[in-house]
Amino acid sequence: MTQDVKEIFGSPGGSLAAKVRTLGPSMTRSMHRVAEAVAGDPAGCAALTVTGLAELTGTSEATVVRTARLLGYPGYRDLRLALAGLAAQQQSGRAPAITTDIAVDDPIADVVTKLAYEEQQTLADTAAGLDTAQLGAAVTALAGARRTDVYGIGASGLVAQDLMQKLLRIGLIAHAHSDPHLAVTNAVQLRSGDVAIAITHSGSTGDVIEPLRVAFEHGATTVAITGRPDSPVTQYADHVLTTSTSRETELRPAAMSSRTSQLLVVDCLFVGVAQRTYDSAAPALAASYEALAHRHRSSPR
Repeated sequence: MTQDVKEIFGSPGGSLAAKVRTLGPSMTRSMHRVAEAVAGDPAGCAALTVTGLAELTGTSEATVVRTARLLGYPGYRDLRLALAGLAAQQQSGRAPAITTDIAVDDPIADVVTKLAYEEQQTLADTAAGLDTAQLGAAVTALAGARRTDVYGIGASGLVAQDLMQKLLRIGLIAHAHSDPHLAVTNAVQLRSGDVAIAITHSGSTGDVIEPLRVAFEHGATTVAITGRPDSPVTQYADHVLTTSTSRETELRPAAMSSRTSQLLVVDCLFVGVAQRTYDSAAPALAASYEALAHRHRSSPR
């Protein structure tokens, strides 16, 4: 991740909270307790030894060290130094975070504010955690693909349709499949030089994993867009693009919040491919606009 992205998408505190949200599903319960503790009270945890933090969270010293490493620090000492710096920054007067819990009786204005903040945080977390090397490799594969198949079910199926339409608009051959039987029968036809993309927030949707596996075994380049980087779908993916794992609430299911981060990744893929294929993409995009222009003109009275 470049320095520019870090500056745009938040402070070290935001980055640490983003890591906890993204990596939380891959942590054990004890590791999650440690991660939540350091993200929730960096000042207090910075003052603790590894033994003290282990006692505070009811875990072991080994668990604390493993959690630090999972969060991207070589050891607990490095995490502790980072927490101290974060605590100092927080004491400088930064505004407190907005809670995004939506109550049944919340005024609609509060709902708008909370949802807007949650969407912003989801996008920031996804951008901060997106592996640009993996993204670039996926863009390269898409730009040179003979054909691209995209698999998604439910809310992820809507994202799959969005990517397909974007690729079609710049003159590429793309298909989106939400029917698992049709997805598999099409995946059988893929080969080297083709691309298959699976979109699944959980990473464990069988109807998406199966066609990706078939495409992988037939030699296609495979990409997984998922909120769980250690999930089953990734074992059949040449490239993994991780989305933010947003917190699910009663009034906002995971399918709604995850779609925001998936759409950001799709837009990144599309723009990257359009850049790589600009000589053919620009005329194709112009032609598609022209073909639809008459539908947007006012009809004569």
